[in-house]
Amino acid sequence: MTITADHRSGIRTVDLKVPQRESDERGSTSSVRSTVEDVIADIRHRGDAAVREYSEKFDNYSANSYLLSSEQLDEIVARVPRQVIEDITFVQEQVRVMAQKQLESLTDFEIETLPGVFLGQKNVPIRAAGAYIPGGKYPLLASAHMTIITAKVAGVERVAACTPLIRGEVPDATIAAMRLAGADEIYLLGGIQAVAALAVGTETIRPVNMLAGPGNAFVAEAKRQLFGEVGIDLFAGPTEVLIVADEHADPFIVAVDLLSQAEHGPDSPAVLITTSEELGRAVIEHMDTILVDMPTRDFAEAAWRDWGEVRVVEDLDQAYALADEYASEHVQILTRNPREALEKMHDYGALFLGEGTCVSYGDKVIGTNHVLPTRGAARYTGGLWVGKYLRTVTYQEVTNPESSAFFGELCGRAARVEYFEGHARSGDVRAAKYRGEALSWSDHRFTK
Repeated sequence: MTITADHRSGIRTVDLKVPQRESDERGSTSSVRSTVEDVIADIRHRGDAAVREYSEKFDNYSANSYLLSSEQLDEIVARVPRQVIEDITFVQEQVRVMAQKQLESLTDFEIETLPGVFLGQKNVPIRAAGAYIPGGKYPLLASAHMTIITAKVAGVERVAACTPLIRGEVPDATIAAMRLAGADEIYLLGGIQAVAALAVGTETIRPVNMLAGPGNAFVAEAKRQLFGEVGIDLFAGPTEVLIVADEHADPFIVAVDLLSQAEHGPDSPAVLITTSEELGRAVIEHMDTILVDMPTRDFAEAAWRDWGEVRVVEDLDQAYALADEYASEHVQILTRNPREALEKMHDYGALFLGEGTCVSYGDKVIGTNHVLPTRGAARYTGGLWVGKYLRTVTYQEVTNPESSAFFGELCGRAARVEYFEGHARSGDVRAAKYRGEALSWSDHRFTK
């Protein structure tokens, strides 16, 4: 047990458990950056041939075409148990309902600010999006719901989705989820090669305008390097969970919920901030018991050992303030009045209020998007939503001659203050024309 003060907020805490890691090595290493850079450059140069080589090298999988045909998709979906299909369909409807309500919250508008001066705003979907659905050790078919459905609700015309083999096998349920979500193209392809092919295009894969979806360190680094050439949803890091709890919380449930997110990976932070030292100690005791027979212990135990924290504060106001300093991806509120956090907290990816709610619901079934900001990015951005697939654009029109003449004169004066003579003359010609003056230029002024 140690007593510390948070370096930013100054909040004094009793730290019952501190991380055991020696340093934060979750960022992209130079070897990851270099590998990704080389693969992207090679795919730019050699296209499909390079994609095929890297798929063989990294995933031990090669095919003449990585695009799954309609017949292949029919066969794959037919292999998925009926209950799984029904569950996917239900969950996808929840995601679709939420995304549709988000879309309805965005409105186009046009206003007339002066006679004949019209300013407007439109929300226009991007033309093509790439959805990356990770495989690796575990399938994450819920990512298909979050990335593909949200894009289609936004009105994206073409969604190209990729997912890799898992342990050498076709991930039937994941591909079924991708198809049911409405993906226009589904590629059995993973890793850097999938992300790069979607972004830069090859002979057989048309490029997209935006990339979305989680992935490992190589996928995250590929998205980072490609950002600017294409849009991306987020700069993603390891999954994070933070729980704010008071003395009324059930310590067993707190422990279970922390480990539910720790199983994502060995570098996933799991943090408890509580007003009760007794609760904090009970949670720590439960951890060893739960981990004994946890099938994902290899990830969860390492994450809890190296990234787990239990911090005790004096009251809930301090708990909320300290939680804001973390700006965690997932923040779960297990207190007597959980909705208080809606007013007291500011920086988080998503809030999960009360014992009846858990982060796992958000990850898998409830309908809100699980692609969320990590590593403090919640201080400046939210997660993936319909608006990420839309471009908010503006337009303007001046139909009244007097108004155009007025703005022309104003533009001339304003531009010359900044020494932008070309801009000034664009205003001058309109002021002259709509004032009935001649458009000839003489001695730096218009003459009649």
